[in-house]
Amino acid sequence: MTNLGLPDAVRACLFDLDGVLTKTAVVHAAAWQETFDDFLRRREGPGFRPFDPVADYDEYVDGRPRADGVRSFLASRGIELPEGAEDDPPERDTVHGLGARKNGLLLEKIHTQGVEAYPGSVRYVEAVRAAGLATAVVSSSANCRDILVSVGIEDRFDVRIDGVVAAERSLPGKPHPDTFLAAATDLGVEPAAAAVFEDALAGMDAGRAGHFAYVVGVDRVGQADALRRHGADTVVDDLAELLEERP
Repeated sequence: MTNLGLPDAVRACLFDLDGVLTKTAVVHAAAWQETFDDFLRRREGPGFRPFDPVADYDEYVDGRPRADGVRSFLASRGIELPEGAEDDPPERDTVHGLGARKNGLLLEKIHTQGVEAYPGSVRYVEAVRAAGLATAVVSSSANCRDILVSVGIEDRFDVRIDGVVAAERSLPGKPHPDTFLAAATDLGVEPAAAAVFEDALAGMDAGRAGHFAYVVGVDRVGQADALRRHGADTVVDDLAELLEERP
């Protein structure tokens, strides 16, 4: 293992955004909760079962493209909605309408609450680059670039594969490995020479399905065992832990 906590064969690092690099996972969860609770309340009345911002978020929406998250959660409640169109307004009860509602709430919360990067993650990315490894950010978020710019770390990444790029290239999102594989290709490395850094269970599945050299699970919410079950080679609470001296 290198002093980065990675196998010697690793030549590139592929980082998820929300929950790995930036403290935005909790904001996403809150936006999803508000979106789904409003929908369920109108559909089922005051006795509805609320969206759980931990269990439901981790299982059904975390790491997935927005529309996939809507479909996944609603399916867990036995609900099927029309797909609608990608430009559906947020008040329309379609898959894309609920997705638009969530994104509007997310942007509002980001604007009012601000965004921060995890200091340990920034230190780790800088150490990775200082060691000569290539870096990419791989996120399902269409707001990825704006968030990177807002926290001042856009220039730390050689490649960005986000929701916008995935749509342009017709790449299926996590748990499929395609976005990570695209990042590795753009960096000019094989999956066997790349490491994946994820906090989402869907991201773990994507890392394992892509046969990457190493999959690091970042546990921000107490789900270390679940991350390991979904394929993490190692689990840390913060990426800075990987910088500790290794035997």
